[in-house]
Amino acid sequence: MYVAAKGGEEAIAAAHRWLAEERRGQGALIDVEQIASQLALTVARVMSEGSLYDPELAALAVRQARGDLIEAVFLIRAYRTTLPRLGASRPIDTGAMACDRRVSATFKDVPGGQVLGPTFDYTHRLIDFAEAAGADPAALAAAAPGRRPRVSDHLGREGLLRDEPRDDTTPPDLTRTPLELPADRALRLQALARADEGFLLALAYSTQRGYGRTHAFVGELRIGTVEVEIDLPELGFAVAFAEITVTECETVNQFTGSKSEPPQFTRGYGLTLGACERKAISMSLVDRALQWRELGEDCVGAPAQDEEFVLAHADNVQATGFLEHIKLPHYVDFQAELELIRRLRREVGQTRETAE
Repeated sequence: MYVAAKGGEEAIAAAHRWLAEERRGQGALIDVEQIASQLALTVARVMSEGSLYDPELAALAVRQARGDLIEAVFLIRAYRTTLPRLGASRPIDTGAMACDRRVSATFKDVPGGQVLGPTFDYTHRLIDFAEAAGADPAALAAAAPGRRPRVSDHLGREGLLRDEPRDDTTPPDLTRTPLELPADRALRLQALARADEGFLLALAYSTQRGYGRTHAFVGELRIGTVEVEIDLPELGFAVAFAEITVTECETVNQFTGSKSEPPQFTRGYGLTLGACERKAISMSLVDRALQWRELGEDCVGAPAQDEEFVLAHADNVQATGFLEHIKLPHYVDFQAELELIRRLRREVGQTRETAE
């Protein structure tokens, strides 16, 4: 229960002015284009968790939020609700991705080759003071874009990877309808795609440590650009209207088989907007852990296997709102609690006096 605080309007206005001054900081204002290009991974995370692909807008949100990513995600989500929905695009074809990065941990020589791309994997994790001094990196030739076959297709041809059942039914839209449990895999993947990266990372790590019985290999991780197409009935064919960067990860997991299926590998899947490979890998591990019921496996009570626990706590905007609301005025509630404690103390004191 809340109560209005009189005389707070001036204080709130002053707080907003102070916030604007702190956000402005010292020196020249950071350009939005600089944020989008130099802090691209930050911008990608905001787009992914905000469910809106717009690098410049996400960069502006990061600047407005003073670098608070959850606040930036909140701004993007709020803006997203004001946008009209003009149509539904076709499912993107990640197989036709122009890859900037494409690696596999299962095969050394994969068709199409490994493309390391811009990665921290082989850096020494040392502060680069030369960069602080303004040294320019050496120019490198970009990898030639092209369609690269999937590793999962190679395993599928041998029957070693479980076929995913095809379902052309339009899944429910999590941004328009509340989450209902139990959720099918399509709805779970929607929730995981906009989930908090840190939360997914912790859950994925728990599965690797034995809480979920998944032993995963990264079958393929790819980052690159794909075309987004929409069907135009008046033309009779699809038209590409945008090109976006996405990250896709397919993990290959052990599966001993069931009464109806032979021993084979299964897959976990992760797909995010922008370059978010840590989140995509985490998402694929959690996705696999949540499939225990469909695969006829035993639930060992691991957090990553608990659908309600995972999906109900993965959204950082919802979690932040509920967490931070406790700093808002709760004067009436607290007075009630205070009066209860005082009354109980009086009763305990009277009981002791009577006993004496």
